[in-house]
Amino acid sequence: MNEPVLARLQHLMTLREEVETLGAGPWIPAADWADEDAHLTLYLDVPGISPERLEMHEEDGMLTVAGERTAPEGLLSAERASGIFRRVLTFPREVLPQTGEAHLAGGVLTVRFQKKHPTIDVGVRPG
Repeated sequence: MNEPVLARLQHLMTLREEVETLGAGPWIPAADWADEDAHLTLYLDVPGISPERLEMHEEDGMLTVAGERTAPEGLLSAERASGIFRRVLTFPREVLPQTGEAHLAGGVLTVRFQKKHPTIDVGVRPG
């Protein structure tokens, strides 16, 4: 075979390997942001992860959350994702730096930040 054919064949083999391992890559926990007047709150699904296996770092309008969920020993089949994850999230509103307060309960990491510009609800009062 000539070189272009071999190169193309190698490329196809590499693509096949990548497709076969798609499910084995890092897992990405789901995240929601909530705007709560004076606070911005992140909800991140991290079931099965203990607090000591989580890390958070805030810098330049971004929040990085990383952690690891280990798979139990002796699995006969495995459908739940495990391993290391890393999420880099952009704050949807400006927050005051280093004001995050984290809480982990029921597999949900909740991190509450003070907004730089709180939302002020100006309601119309009946006259």
